[in-house]
Amino acid sequence: MVKLNKIYTKTGDDGTTGLVDGSRLAKSDIRMAAIGDVDELNSALGVAICEISDAALVQSLKAIQNDLFDLGADLATPAGEGDDFGPSEMVLRVTSSQVERLESEIDRVNDHLDPLTSFILPGGSKAAASIHLARAVARRAERTAVGAAQAIAINPQAITYINRLSDYLFVLGRMLNNGGKADILWVPGASR
Repeated sequence: MVKLNKIYTKTGDDGTTGLVDGSRLAKSDIRMAAIGDVDELNSALGVAICEISDAALVQSLKAIQNDLFDLGADLATPAGEGDDFGPSEMVLRVTSSQVERLESEIDRVNDHLDPLTSFILPGGSKAAASIHLARAVARRAERTAVGAAQAIAINPQAITYINRLSDYLFVLGRMLNNGGKADILWVPGASR
């Protein structure tokens, strides 16, 4: 259990921040950018949840918010020598079961949607628009994590999780637009 007695520590006043293993790095480091984007995604989901009245869906999204804290912890834990990125009692890692849960949700939601006939514009209902915004933040978080993975060892399941999450948020946005019936379709060149 985490216990925070003091909100400010002054340890970051020099422009560095601590990782799970106690090492410090610049707040501008690509690893920290990825962690920050995941945090922003979590916040965007929190806003979207405020627009959703379906209790089961809210619980599902809150579980995803918890996963995103796991993901942040995973990204904040440098890989050890020969790290297979498996979780342990002392190391929190995103796992394939979390990815598989998202894939099941994508399939479940998508089975009830009409096939797409065009790209869709983010919008429709407030709930759908909020979810689409979270989806766009998820895509950015994925790009940043992939960039970090080009420089440092990152758990491949963490990147896969973010990718699946953006897919899930896409189909969820459609579901929240009356099963896709209220989607706003892109009309190429319509405003020429």
